Amino acid sequence: MIRALTTGLTLGLVLAGCSNDPAGGMAAFNREAGALIDTGDFGNATMNNHQYMTGEKQYVFDLSQRFATEVLTTVNFAFNSAQLDVGARDTLREQAAWIRQFPEVRFRVYGHTDKVGSAGYNKALGLKRANAVVNFLVTQGVGRDRLEALVSYGETQPLIVTDGRERRNRRTVTEVSGFVGSHPTVLEGKYAEIIYREYVNSAEPATGLDGIQGADFQITD
Repeated sequence: MIRALTTGLTLGLVLAGCSNDPAGGMAAFNREAGALIDTGDFGNATMNNHQYMTGEKQYVFDLSQRFATEVLTTVNFAFNSAQLDVGARDTLREQAAWIRQFPEVRFRVYGHTDKVGSAGYNKALGLKRANAVVNFLVTQGVGRDRLEALVSYGETQPLIVTDGRERRNRRTVTEVSGFVGSHPTVLEGKYAEIIYREYVNSAEPATGLDGIQGADFQITD
């Protein structure tokens, strides 16, 4: 009798502890194989590829984010100048090397100034700076027809709000603007080829070798 009561009490406690489980406490025992491994992300890679192929995903936006992450998009200028200094040219060489990887993409260069001077003068100066950047990128092998819509914001978009001289406001910004084709899925039927190229490149591991040439392994008498 005592054993029966103990068994009943234990069963009652188990059922009470499971009363908040909508599956009646048996869900953990009835899951299909692999359910604990799949946390809901399974298939995301395939879905991502599908979105790129169909144009559903904003490839241009993603490429803009990647460009801004992998290279410096901004160069700065001396006061009242549109001349590129050594640092600016080094940055633009990096930009050009990145841009050359994507012959199907267009870019814009925006020119900015600080607030010293009239609005009209600053707008013209910002445009000169943008043109200086475009001209240099062209010397680095980027087609001029891909560097479009030069826009000067003049003094109207400062990074640092001040009426005085501020080097960080005297800048140009390069960014992705769109595709050479009218739509990313057109591109003369080569859009899938572009995606496949990026897919293959993403799988190449970074080399850990530095300065070792094939000749270093040759055996000589």
